[in-house]
Amino acid sequence: MKEIICIAAGILGSGIAQVFGGWDAALATLIIFMGIDYLTGMLVAGVFHKSPKTPGGGLESRAGWKGLVRKGVGLLIVLVAARLDILIGDQSFVRDAVVIAFVVNEALSIVENAGLMGVPIPGVLMRAIEVLKAKADAGEEDKPDE
Repeated sequence: MKEIICIAAGILGSGIAQVFGGWDAALATLIIFMGIDYLTGMLVAGVFHKSPKTPGGGLESRAGWKGLVRKGVGLLIVLVAARLDILIGDQSFVRDAVVIAFVVNEALSIVENAGLMGVPIPGVLMRAIEVLKAKADAGEEDKPDE
């Protein structure tokens, strides 16, 4: 039974990864950052009561649900980008640009959450985020005008 469950999970996971354009460092980073952002957001609200998303700054199930829905829709946007790459015959330009943009957004949110908790943010981290942001912006500039 254990082997059947592992095989089913492997098939399902590889199918999902294939639909998203393959499992690579960019997609893994996005998923990890989404998890860290959600966790740090919960800590800001639950422990520090400083959430800007609720009136009292504390935990609220509706705000948490909205956060999960946003992350799910973000993954759907990555899926759309991966399918567009297939349609236009590109390697993974659109998908990679979209993933990088979402990674930057998640990284900024993680840093914001850490700041709300009083954690000092190293300058090198902020510079790395700026480099990624510039890379994502460059991807948008390479798009043809409509």
